[in-house]
Amino acid sequence: MKIFLADAEATLRFGITLGESLSAGSVILLEGDLGAGKTTLVQGIGKGLGINELIVSPTFTLINEYTEGRFPLYHLDLYRLEPQEVAALNLESYWEGVEVTPGLVAVEWAERMPYKPDRYLSVCLTYAHDSTRQAEVTPFNCTISEFITAI
Repeated sequence: MKIFLADAEATLRFGITLGESLSAGSVILLEGDLGAGKTTLVQGIGKGLGINELIVSPTFTLINEYTEGRFPLYHLDLYRLEPQEVAALNLESYWEGVEVTPGLVAVEWAERMPYKPDRYLSVCLTYAHDSTRQAEVTPFNCTISEFITAI
């Protein structure tokens, strides 16, 4: 499914819809060039979850955990890592909820992951020179019918 996003505000609103619609245990794998809106989308997801804390890209910290919303948001950024470094992070503990409270996992630069969860929502953002964006949303082993009707 492709979604036209007129500007950064539309990207934020799309994220809010995701945050309001998805449940704990959901995984969103984000791809797109620098400036395509990945962090803006995650900021919207946080708002949709009821998180008031400022959400920033965890480029240097790798993982930011926000726990004040309906359920936790785990925001990961793999930009600076090589696939073998990503594998050493044991990211599955986040989407399996083994060592952390189950929440929503949002992974920026997901194309750097050498493995993926069994179920996830792929969101590929593209940025046009006229400041518009497009999100291509693809579910893998999950349904998003309730989400699709909310858009």
